Amino acid sequence: MDLDLMAQKYINDGYLIVPEIFDQTTVENIQSEIPKFLDGTYPVNNPAGNKDSGLLAVHFPHWVSRPIFETLDHPRIKEVLQIIVGAHIPHWDGRVKCMQSMLFLKPPGFPGQAWHQDERFIATRDRSLVGVWIALDDATLDNGCLRVIPGSHKMGQLWPTRPHSETEEFDSSDESYGFNSEDEEIVELKAGSAVFFNGYLLHRSLRNVSDTSRRALVHHYMNAWSNLPWQIGADRLVDASTHDHRMIVPVAGDDPYPERGIEVSPNEVFLRPWGDEMEWGDWDA
Repeated sequence: MDLDLMAQKYINDGYLIVPEIFDQTTVENIQSEIPKFLDGTYPVNNPAGNKDSGLLAVHFPHWVSRPIFETLDHPRIKEVLQIIVGAHIPHWDGRVKCMQSMLFLKPPGFPGQAWHQDERFIATRDRSLVGVWIALDDATLDNGCLRVIPGSHKMGQLWPTRPHSETEEFDSSDESYGFNSEDEEIVELKAGSAVFFNGYLLHRSLRNVSDTSRRALVHHYMNAWSNLPWQIGADRLVDASTHDHRMIVPVAGDDPYPERGIEVSPNEVFLRPWGDEMEWGDWDA
């Protein structure tokens, strides 16, 4: 990988495709973890009645799955993060933390998510938020791969949101609006490949109209120096000057705030069935 070219593309376009970030063995290991969230092997918040055919996402799987936890600082992921997380921070020293993981199953017929920006859900304020979306199956036009608007991150602008009417195409999450989407690009990926994208980048996905699932593993990372004013399940905003969500995993460099400690994650994960309303996090369906 030419790291300088990758950094420049990320700065210009707001996203970066890295082929074969996981080898086939790693992909298969992650795939084999998915049934464990459904059969009682791993503790979950709502186990009754969940089947993969009705489950949209598993939130924070790294809390209970060691194989998924070990992907957070995968060498190839970390190598890219150390050149792009601080792309908009002139004096950044390379420290990175991870605060979230998600598994998406997206079986046939499942909806996508309308235009949105991850920064709306996970506020970093310093433009360091990076989503790493790793395909566990080939992500294609038919099964609802990601779509992005290149360069839509540049101004650091959060667009307004509203409910949408395309209920057959998208889930119930609000849509961002007010921008020109003519330059949309389709991001098809082979299994094991990844797209890294900035928290301000506008992106969406459409319904899976194929006869196969489109599974993906997504992690979110940010500059370790920045407070994370994020409170899972909160019904109000928290003070970004004092609140720092500490259920994190240091990925590159030391934690700059060791005196704050790191919160122990719950011994269960969150399952999101199709149709459930959620009030926290970012879904990238």
